[in-house]
Amino acid sequence: MATELTIFNDREYTIEDYMKIDDGQRYELIGGELIMVPSPKPRHQRVSAKISFQFESFLRQNPLGEVYYAPIDVLLGDQVVQPDIIFISDNRLNIVGELNIQGAPDLVIEVLSPSTASYDKKKKGQIYLKYGVKEYWTVDIDAKIIDVYKVGEKQWQWLGSYDEEDTITTQLIPGLEIKLNEIF
Repeated sequence: MATELTIFNDREYTIEDYMKIDDGQRYELIGGELIMVPSPKPRHQRVSAKISFQFESFLRQNPLGEVYYAPIDVLLGDQVVQPDIIFISDNRLNIVGELNIQGAPDLVIEVLSPSTASYDKKKKGQIYLKYGVKEYWTVDIDAKIIDVYKVGEKQWQWLGSYDEEDTITTQLIPGLEIKLNEIF
């Protein structure tokens, strides 16, 4: 079981190569590099589950789209990523395929782990921007802070940092309120 990010760059990998992997490990494909992603720790999973639960509870009463959580493959051009949580609005559910998500979700949430934090924030954040994700949240479980970004013309526009005292809302899902004292 991997505990650190492992990058295979001995050759250029393709989506076809990626789809053939069946060894029980989690991988992403970015820039032709195959990246083995470590399994999340229990604390990471607990926070991710609490966020997902708030989304699912709201969307059950307000069918505005669907929420998915890792592991799930999201194909963005010739890249394959596995965000922790994604939201796809109901008018874009056609990107949900039988095997994977084929296009940019409306919202991506990455729960940061020490071994993947810079990778999630920089490399994956740039991919999400390039391929049309509208909003991007990074969850720092140690600091108990969620940073929220929305798409700008050439880069992410930071909307703010939110902690346990705050409630996060998003224009993508009118009426949704994520109370952070219930997350951390």
